[in-house]
Parts: sequence; structure tokens; C-alpha cells
Amino acid sequence: MPLTSQPARIGRMDEGEDRVAQLTGPLADRDAWTAERCSIGRALEVVGTRSALLLMREAFYGTRRFDDFARRVGVTEAVAAKRLRELVDAGLLTRRPYREPGSRTRDEYVLTAMGRDLLPVALGLMQWGDRYLAGPAGPPLALHHRGCGATVHVEVGCECGHAVPLAQIDVRRGGSAG
Repeated sequence: MPLTSQPARIGRMDEGEDRVAQLTGPLADRDAWTAERCSIGRALEVVGTRSALLLMREAFYGTRRFDDFARRVGVTEAVAAKRLRELVDAGLLTRRPYREPGSRTRDEYVLTAMGRDLLPVALGLMQWGDRYLAGPAGPPLALHHRGCGATVHVEVGCECGHAVPLAQIDVRRGGSAG
């Protein structure tokens, strides 16, 4: 029996189970390159902790004050302070001073353009969790477009506006390596 690098399959494959992105050009030989400059890896260095993503969730929902972040995410003040500092240093949030009458000046945390651009990632995780992890009660929240009332969803698409399934994605070298 010949050796194969393919995993053994037991039982019936689900529809489309074997469909994946196609590595093209010099990337087709998986052993000839490594993913040293992986954008997913770099992104996870910034938001790869549970608390960082949940703090960003709260920022998307309008939370701005330190105490509210810590309380709503359910982390200690030390964890909230560290993660918020990391998110500010990474450019996803910015600090803006505010002062309530009779109190000292404090900082609130506001989304930057870079932070707002993380929204599809967070919504994609939410959509995946709703589909596979919500349980019998269903998803705890539903997102709707304020303009027309339709359900909001995240999908992969090309610049021409086509929905693109995984099997139709070609992975090529990008940037200066392309």
C-alpha cells in the first residue's frame, strides 16, 4: 500500500469537505516556503487573547470608560488596563480625555479607523459561534441593518461583488514578493 500525506477518511464526507483554497505559483510547493510573515499571525499578536477581542466587542457596542470595559468583559482592572494599553499602542483604540463635573480628568477609549476595520472579523467570529456553538436556545443577539431591517452577515467576496466560497480562492504571493 503506498504512503500518502492525505488523512484517512472514515465514513461519508460532508458536502464540500475536501474543498480548500488553491495555493498557486511558488506557493503550490508547501515545503518550499514558510509563513514567516503571516498576516493572521501578526493580527493574533494584537488581538489574539480572549480579553482583547471582548474589549473590542465592547468598543463596537459603544463602551468607552475603563470601569465599564472591565465590568462588561468580566476581567480584573489589571487585565483591562494591560489589554486596553496594548490596543491603544497597536492603534485600534485611542485615548480621549473627559471630565465629569466635580471629578478629575480621565481618559475614555474610542475606536480608531484601524479598530473599526476589525469589525468584520469580530462579526465573522460571532456568526460562526451563532452557527456552531449557540445551542438549542439559539444565538443570544441578532444583528439587523438599521436602513432596511435585513439580517447582517459576513461573507467573503471579491472586489467585483461576487460571494467567493473557499474552493474558489487562489492564494498567490502578495506585496513585494508578488
